[in-house]
Amino acid sequence: MKVGIIGSGGREHALCCSLKKSNNIEEIYCFPGNAGTNSIAKNIDIDLKNFEKLKDYIIKNKIDFIIIGPEKPLVDGIVDFLEKFNIKVFGPNRIASQLEGSKIFTKKLCEKYKIPTAKFGIFSSIKPALSFLKNSNYPIVIKADGLAAGKGVYISENYSEAYVAVKEIFNGKFGKAENLLIEEYLDGEEMSFFIISDGKNYKMFGTAQDHKRVFEGDRGKNTGGMGAYSPSRLETDELNQKIINKIIEPTLRGLKDIKCEYKGFLYAGLMIINGEPFLIEYNVRMGDPECQTLLPKLKTDFSMIIKKCFEQKLGDLNIEWHKDKSICIVLCSKGYPDTYKNNIALNLKKIDLKKNQFIFHAGTKILKNEIVSNGGRVLNIVTMSNDLKLARENSIELLNRINWKNGFYRKDIGYRVIQ
Repeated sequence: MKVGIIGSGGREHALCCSLKKSNNIEEIYCFPGNAGTNSIAKNIDIDLKNFEKLKDYIIKNKIDFIIIGPEKPLVDGIVDFLEKFNIKVFGPNRIASQLEGSKIFTKKLCEKYKIPTAKFGIFSSIKPALSFLKNSNYPIVIKADGLAAGKGVYISENYSEAYVAVKEIFNGKFGKAENLLIEEYLDGEEMSFFIISDGKNYKMFGTAQDHKRVFEGDRGKNTGGMGAYSPSRLETDELNQKIINKIIEPTLRGLKDIKCEYKGFLYAGLMIINGEPFLIEYNVRMGDPECQTLLPKLKTDFSMIIKKCFEQKLGDLNIEWHKDKSICIVLCSKGYPDTYKNNIALNLKKIDLKKNQFIFHAGTKILKNEIVSNGGRVLNIVTMSNDLKLARENSIELLNRINWKNGFYRKDIGYRVIQ
């Protein structure tokens, strides 16, 4: 089979590597890919906004199916568009993608189906939002409604911080803003919970904890993710069942009620408070960097899982996992998540990986036969082990060997579980 992956980050490199292991896959195409995917796939430089051009290339090259990595093409309706031409696409359609594309869509669904979540208010202009914030309890959470690459969430400790957040969102920092969301602050521990769905059946697809803040101790600005570990230290059979009963199944039922089948990965970002799950947000794709921590642990042939999804026979498959734990540390460009320089060389030629160790490229490209940086998050260092502390030490040792002078990373990923 020939398969195409849409996207250019660490998640897409991890997807490529998982598919590459399969005997069923003869060729992988990446649109547009990065320096890492370049060594195992054909990188195709097509603008992801140009659905027409993508469709023509897929049909001409007889690509059997497409997996969509990032959220923007999903929210923009790439699945609906490609399916009109009988192209098999793994990912949710435009309506289902509103779970991530509009936080307000998700909040209204929570309200209707009694899904536990933070209390919230929706505001369509600056004045009423600020008026509400003057009489609020702090800390408080302020969110841009649309896509914001994981960065459109503010946790404001006081009114002056909240004032800045409201102004930035309505002044277009994350694109045109018609609404914003103000939520109560939930004080608990975060957990990422994944399922995979074929539209009729779904299976759990692991748990993780992501570290979003740029500095150690979970301080500083929100980023796309500085690292993750899997499984979450909070995971138990009892908690999993609560998440499924109170959050996942009511959500899928809510979509079915509007004649929408959910196909693809669904990632629930949760806050766990005294053993009870609350929904913070949905992502309609694999998380990044959670995907990079989860996929190396997968024992079952990944291409077979996707094939069963297209056949709507996911229920027939037993998805198996390696018992090892996994940790991912993200190597970033200095200055991220604000301004940083691109096109800085990375010397990876003499780097030997230990067993169960992986380097997934995130923001990289090839320039004059050399691998250079091409983004804020540059490399993902992943190590699997039955001991998370050892896995983290091995990842940090590898980062020291890479010794990239223009980079920085967090040394405390997994600190809540690693004593």
